[in-house]
Amino acid sequence: MIRAAGITKKFGSFTALDEVTCNILDGCVYGLVGSNGAGKSTFLRVLAGIYKPDEGVAYFDDEPVYENPSVKEQISFVADELYFLTGSNMKKMALMYKRLYDNFDMDRFNELTKIFGLDPDKNIANFSKGMRRQASIILTLSTRAKYMFFDETFDGLDPVMRNLVKKLICDDVAEKGSTVIITSHSLRELEDICDHLALLHKGGLVLDSDVLEMKTTQFKVQVAFEEKFNESKFWDMNITRYRQEGSVANMIVNGDREEMIKRFRDMNPIILDILPLTLEEVFTYEMEALGYEFNKQMEVKEDE
Repeated sequence: MIRAAGITKKFGSFTALDEVTCNILDGCVYGLVGSNGAGKSTFLRVLAGIYKPDEGVAYFDDEPVYENPSVKEQISFVADELYFLTGSNMKKMALMYKRLYDNFDMDRFNELTKIFGLDPDKNIANFSKGMRRQASIILTLSTRAKYMFFDETFDGLDPVMRNLVKKLICDDVAEKGSTVIITSHSLRELEDICDHLALLHKGGLVLDSDVLEMKTTQFKVQVAFEEKFNESKFWDMNITRYRQEGSVANMIVNGDREEMIKRFRDMNPIILDILPLTLEEVFTYEMEALGYEFNKQMEVKEDE
């Protein structure tokens, strides 16, 4: 398990991370979302042992990562800003990775270069942005590392490649029990791959929750009754948003879905529709409940 304990990181007078604390369980895909400058890349660099936090410690199975080679050799990191040896091709990079990672799988490397359609003998300098991103993903997946970090992984990838990368990551988690952290500024990129999602805002972790739990404990309700009513009719329910037009009320409800359905039906409504929320809506309402203007702080739509 990865455990971040009160991590603070400053650059001069700027606080990039402010007492971030969380637990990331083994064998999961952990999504970290936030606007540009929220601290996502800094957090990954602290977890990878690249940055030393000013306060707090990052632990991997109770061992600190900073200046700990035995932990670092279990981590493979695809940074937002990619780096390759000058004049190298993928084969040369694979040989370098093989020296760094005892479990580097050359057979898998060769298989993945074919799947992605990349020429391992071609100079990486001649690759497009998307091809360089694919090359870094291939090298990281071939390490068979226990922990894999991907910073803005899907930038520069077309939709087909994005789905391929998601499938390969999920396969590694399912087959090898790998732990994966993916950062993105787009909730929609992560909704179909992550088990757990966290939101960084101005260096602080303001939301950290299991995806399934988020989706199953909040839902939209549209309800109407023959008699006049207002919000006080639902005084004993956990309602985070309420809007009423005439005899029809629309609301966001927190709670056990089946229990809430029974309670609404017991009120004998003439209209009752209960709909699931998208992950984007869940985050929006959660952030509004915390007092943040979510839509102004984060980009939640995919780039055009």
